[in-house]
Amino acid sequence: MKEKLYTIPVNEAFEADTECPLCTMRKKLETDAIEFTMGPSYMEDDIREATSRLGFCEKHLEQLYKHQNRLGLALILKTQMDKLITDIEKKSSPDKVVGSSLFRKKTEEPAVVSHIRELEESCFVCHKIEGTFERYVATIFYLYHTEEAFRIKFKSAKGFCTGHYKLLYEKAPEHLRGEELTGFLRTLNELYLEHMKRVRDDLEWFINKFDYRYADEPWKNAKDALPRAMQKTNSIL
Repeated sequence: MKEKLYTIPVNEAFEADTECPLCTMRKKLETDAIEFTMGPSYMEDDIREATSRLGFCEKHLEQLYKHQNRLGLALILKTQMDKLITDIEKKSSPDKVVGSSLFRKKTEEPAVVSHIRELEESCFVCHKIEGTFERYVATIFYLYHTEEAFRIKFKSAKGFCTGHYKLLYEKAPEHLRGEELTGFLRTLNELYLEHMKRVRDDLEWFINKFDYRYADEPWKNAKDALPRAMQKTNSIL
């Protein structure tokens, strides 16, 4: 089955020491997508066409810049800017501007505004990540349904970030039925709340350590509580 193509990265993520296996999977996809974008592929016409058409979100453009392939990024952005200039010249001419009218919907906006809005909502790297990540999520349910060993791994996980908890909760009815669905959601809830409280308690102790009364107390598990809390609440890994 197609799901089997994705079992290795899914299993590896659930075996890792992580506050959210889905964050780990997505981060790996993101790293690979950045490497692909800044590798030899950027010289290929179809890739340059896609990067020019989709552009990049702010987060991923910053990551591309940090990759240090400045010439590659300059070539990508030059092609993107060439296309943007051509498109805007076509769509922003005065005869393209839509004036107000009693017979025209107020929600209609100028073509140039619609075009820029579409660019702001698209990203080549995000687009490259999403399809595979969706297959990873489907594979989680496939493995949960078919393999006892994976169900044990799932129940042993250290919970999930809030966003990916929501995603699993939302997608579960598409893949599981009856008692299996009920059991999955019960386990999902227990994992999320148990480990959210664990990190919350670690964060509380982290805060206490700034109080002089606790200066000589051990740190316990609180030294990295802040970044772990950021992952639990906002999927920042």
